[in-house]
Amino acid sequence: MNTRNLLFTGILLSGLIAGNLRADPMAVIQVDLNRKISEVDPNIYGGFLEPIRTVVYGTIYDPNSPLADANGFRTDFIQLVKELHIPVVRWPGGNYVSGYNWEDGIGPKDQRPVRLDLAWNQIDHNQMGTDEYAKLCSLIGAENFVCINAGLGTLDQARHWIEYCNYPKGTYYSDLRRKYGNEEPFHVKYWSLGNEIDGPWQLGQKNAEDYCKFALEAAKAMHLVDPNVKFIADGASNYQPDNKWMAWNDYVLQHMAGSIDYLSVHRYFQNALNGDTQYPDVISMGLEIDQKIDVIKAEIEKAMANSTSQRPIYISFDEWSPGFGPRGANLTGSLMVAEHLNSFIRHADIVKMANITMLSSLVGTSPDGDYKNALYQAFYLYSNNARGTALDVEVAGPNYRNKFFKDIPYLDVTAVFNESAKNLVVNVVNRSETNAMTADLVLQSGDYTGSATVKEINAESVTSTNTRTNEAVAIATREIQFSGHNIKYSFPAHSFTQLLIPVK
Repeated sequence: MNTRNLLFTGILLSGLIAGNLRADPMAVIQVDLNRKISEVDPNIYGGFLEPIRTVVYGTIYDPNSPLADANGFRTDFIQLVKELHIPVVRWPGGNYVSGYNWEDGIGPKDQRPVRLDLAWNQIDHNQMGTDEYAKLCSLIGAENFVCINAGLGTLDQARHWIEYCNYPKGTYYSDLRRKYGNEEPFHVKYWSLGNEIDGPWQLGQKNAEDYCKFALEAAKAMHLVDPNVKFIADGASNYQPDNKWMAWNDYVLQHMAGSIDYLSVHRYFQNALNGDTQYPDVISMGLEIDQKIDVIKAEIEKAMANSTSQRPIYISFDEWSPGFGPRGANLTGSLMVAEHLNSFIRHADIVKMANITMLSSLVGTSPDGDYKNALYQAFYLYSNNARGTALDVEVAGPNYRNKFFKDIPYLDVTAVFNESAKNLVVNVVNRSETNAMTADLVLQSGDYTGSATVKEINAESVTSTNTRTNEAVAIATREIQFSGHNIKYSFPAHSFTQLLIPVK
């Protein structure tokens, strides 16, 4: 243990009582423009949609709303989401897709069959299908990321779907697309080879061997239709204490290396909490995301070392959530957005795609017009500003422990350098519910103008939420001045702060 760690250990022993600090303690954040991790892939700011209850219907697609456009989409939703610059949207599932026949969702809407969705025990009228999702993506400027049915679905359904979406014309399914009003192909780039097929909750659950047999054949057939697409294989989702989920990943990676471009990772930190809703425990769960990524990165590296393929495999963290439902869209949820995105940035060398569950969760819904909810605020700051090269940040400071982790830093920090814009972006979550945290931000390289813009998200309480008429969780902006290479800054309790620091 070095001298600095000994110092902070002393601070903790003398000042930490029941997880709270008595005073405004000091931390040190060191940022070096030359200590690079990798480019931040803009696809980490992706979204996910699955037609569960009101996730899509009545929220995004609502032809009866006076705010709907000619396609049936809520224009207020479209406008707000466009400001987030979402690069990619994964659809249509999710558990839903393992019982879904994509052909039910094309053609005249009054002729589409009504089906029983067994995954979510709901009636599906199939009004949102391939053409509608593709239209939605075009309206918000996003790439399509389609998940095929690897549960109850067939190889023919998979190859016909990509033909419908991507083949120009002159075949049955490409001409069917043209007949239904889309002359040009959708050029869907990303194709997921199923959803959570290892899970017993999944229709058509498979063991790793049977899954790989299906997925490899599906990828082979789909690649023959369009050789330019990227494939995402199912990673484990059935996390159990026996850690057998790692064996699933090992098998899939061993047998599919050379045929895939990503391994899908789904993790909802709420499952790790086992019903615990205490703020200090919830806010520590960014470490759970870090741990999962670290393990899966090691599995990928092992598989690549044993493979003759030079085709890289990255992580597609294509289901994650800061909090479910309107109650989850509070200040705590906003901070958890920041912690997830910090984790993806810290792992920019391996996480090249991420999709929040659900895209519609970023927007507050009202019959009179949608609004920016608490989750929107943090996502907006990252998706608009945290683009460039992720930097390896060194942080020393106070921490706490709980029943899940022994060493939880109060400050969760990442940094991104946008070389073309000459801008350094430092993202800081202060996890403490009660104490501000003063830090010395040491800029170890580069020349600076001596000014910075600070954007802060905070509210009166960690449970504060926004409504259409009251933006309790908002972005406050101010300018600060500093000299040399040091910025001393006090990060308020339960806050997210983004510093935009111009570089000469």
